Amino acid sequence: MTEWGLMKLQLGEYQNFDAIGLAELVAKREVTPTELLETALAGVKAVDGQLNAVVATFEEEARRFIDEELADGPFKGVPFLLKDLTAHYGGQPTGAGWPARAAFRPAKDSELVRRFKKSGVVIFGKTAVPELAMDWTTRSRAHGVTNNPWDTTRTAGTSSGGTAASVAAGVVPMAHGNDGGGSIRVPSSVCGCFGLKPTRGRNPVAPSGSTWQGMLVEHVLSRSVRDSAAMLDATQGTYQGQFFNSPPGGDFAGELGRDPGRLRIGVSTKAPYGAATHADCIKAVAETVELLESLGHICEPYDIDLPEDGWPAFETFILAEYATDMRLEEQLLGRKLTAKDFPSMLWEMIEAGNRISAVDVNVATTRLHAVAAAVTSTFSRYDVFLSPTLAQPPLPHKAFPEATSMRGHYEFYLSWMPFTHIFNVNGSPAMSVPLVWNAEGLPIGVQFAAAPAAEGLLFRLASQLESARPWQGKRPPVSVA
Repeated sequence: MTEWGLMKLQLGEYQNFDAIGLAELVAKREVTPTELLETALAGVKAVDGQLNAVVATFEEEARRFIDEELADGPFKGVPFLLKDLTAHYGGQPTGAGWPARAAFRPAKDSELVRRFKKSGVVIFGKTAVPELAMDWTTRSRAHGVTNNPWDTTRTAGTSSGGTAASVAAGVVPMAHGNDGGGSIRVPSSVCGCFGLKPTRGRNPVAPSGSTWQGMLVEHVLSRSVRDSAAMLDATQGTYQGQFFNSPPGGDFAGELGRDPGRLRIGVSTKAPYGAATHADCIKAVAETVELLESLGHICEPYDIDLPEDGWPAFETFILAEYATDMRLEEQLLGRKLTAKDFPSMLWEMIEAGNRISAVDVNVATTRLHAVAAAVTSTFSRYDVFLSPTLAQPPLPHKAFPEATSMRGHYEFYLSWMPFTHIFNVNGSPAMSVPLVWNAEGLPIGVQFAAAPAAEGLLFRLASQLESARPWQGKRPPVSVA
């Protein structure tokens, strides 16, 4: 490949561009994909000693890809990272933060990774996850704890924490994440990123089709709204390997800058199932309401009336899914799993899941349908629903118990991230938007949700908010610059 770059970006300059901006430099032949890769690798070296966010890099494969396979897509030449959980890149590790999976190398790309590659990105590494994504902060026995670039004594969130920390610190402008109960939105909130969870079935779910009955969805975390929209355009579409496929979404990038109209927005700071909401999170919503009303939108208090048995049903469902996941892992690894393969709390969850009958799962699923109905009915009354993304600001690492029972684990979930999972249950798109920082200088995300398949509306609103209160110029103390 002929090198034709006219400039070599320093890290500080590199961090000023979003992914579309970097792709424009490549298109104008002002920088080469190889130079961008080298800059991103320098960014990993600059900050990862403080963050522990990137768990694997494969520079040689990335260079081969640039020379032999680089696609002429909207993100041609832009460095990109995959979350080390479900997105399989053929021949490279997918370890899930789990020692038992350390040697696993999938033979081929998953469908989502194929679509990422067609968008033009250059994938060069993997980001940290909690062990098997079963923890509420990003830590694992395989890789340790991932730190927040705004305060390294605090969590980077779960379970796309490595991705969020890498994007916020400027290693890459955008990277892969997925979300089964908040795992795009939670780390976006605590790291000051933009994170949209798409509609159920909008993107192909890697690698096995419909994971968690479609509750788990795939997309990216980014610094700009336009990167998120353009990548969803590049990756969306039906996939024959899954049960759930959403209707065609149209041109999401074309929604940016369009007037969203005068929206009716329901607003709540009351956490589902009784958790207390921290004053900083309540204040963030109040500030956002002021901004929305100044833009002409109508905001009204509204709490979603959820079935009382909705949370126990969610627990039952997820425990059964965890146990199912581990049954599939046994097939992958070719051996039985035992208590020695897991921290004690995770093993307790897996054993509990194995004791749940098929009838119990079906009853729980029926009750989750009632949750979905309650949530979706909100959008017959309001265009958009606003809440905090989290019930608390970014927590210190020490707040997350090192050892606890399964019951304590789920009680902590409800005290920390009770606002997000209901939109996985009903399948709505939902986004965490970085509009507010608290007195300590920590990002406090606010969450917007809309009716299923209404990503276009959310992108119009997000674009309006980004213009009214830009966040891309904010830099955390740990930053490649």
